[in-house]
Amino acid sequence: MVDPFGRAVTYLRISVTDRCDFRCAYCMSEDMRFLPRRDLLTLEELDRLCGVFVDHGVRKLRITGGEPLVRRDIMQLLGRMSRHLGGGALEELTLTTNGSQLARLAPGLAGLGIRRINVSLDTLDPERFQAVTRRGDLGVVLAGIEAARAAGIRVKINAVALKGVNEDELGDMVAWAHGLGMDMTLIEVMPLGEVEGDRSDQFLPLHVVRERLEARYTLTPLLDRTGGPARYVRVAETGGRLGFITPLTHNFCEGCNRVRLTCTGKLYLCLGQEDAADLRVPLRESPHDDGPVTRALVDAIARKPKGHDFVIERARPAAVRRHMSVTGG
Repeated sequence: MVDPFGRAVTYLRISVTDRCDFRCAYCMSEDMRFLPRRDLLTLEELDRLCGVFVDHGVRKLRITGGEPLVRRDIMQLLGRMSRHLGGGALEELTLTTNGSQLARLAPGLAGLGIRRINVSLDTLDPERFQAVTRRGDLGVVLAGIEAARAAGIRVKINAVALKGVNEDELGDMVAWAHGLGMDMTLIEVMPLGEVEGDRSDQFLPLHVVRERLEARYTLTPLLDRTGGPARYVRVAETGGRLGFITPLTHNFCEGCNRVRLTCTGKLYLCLGQEDAADLRVPLRESPHDDGPVTRALVDAIARKPKGHDFVIERARPAAVRRHMSVTGG
């Protein structure tokens, strides 16, 4: 699948649920209203849609949420999707998680062929962690990370840079992650969904973070790409790799190779745009024929936009009203 700007779409991010056991202050409202379960695609429908994408050139599937590992029978779904790995049609099956369920599920994930995961973790301070997540337990997440590593899964830490919250510990988090052999990526807060407070108060430009880190570390730019939007550097003092995702100060759209599928079957062509294609309708109207789904997919890719135009100053209360947990993180 090739979009109007010549970019091959080879990467699908699938939100299997909008639910999460955390309520991170920059991501969700304290009093979130989640989708009725009847609105969600079934596991069979999710698996069927993924098969269509793989048949049309997708080589990387990332499972997201919400928190994907709280979806009932998620391991069954991952088991079905893993067949594409065995056949060679899929290069990678991976997921992004908050880590709360990893201590229990990491061995099973490794057994299904998942070789690396991203864990969202914004602070190593237990009190800050509880304040940011509103209900998380840092010890549980750290135990989950250790379980994943013990199972042979490579872990990358994703941290959102938050002004006045964690900016004073990002350098120490880099040292911690790299000390355990984990890559780390820093992310600018994104104006998706209405939350309490003003995101402009949370926004910390990553060029500022990088300047501060360069007072402590030697950062050498790398050409590495992992299929996502991060730009990487090597940290000489730790030997580790550090990524920067900058959707507001320097967008990453020129090389975009991804689309996002929600748990209700909506295909979003850009994280920062509202245009979407409803794949659930053709999926359910033609239970034994993938032709209508394929045509809807191809038509959607033909209108994939060149990029988003996030500007934090215009993002009050939100540049895009849907929450990241709906779109897929």
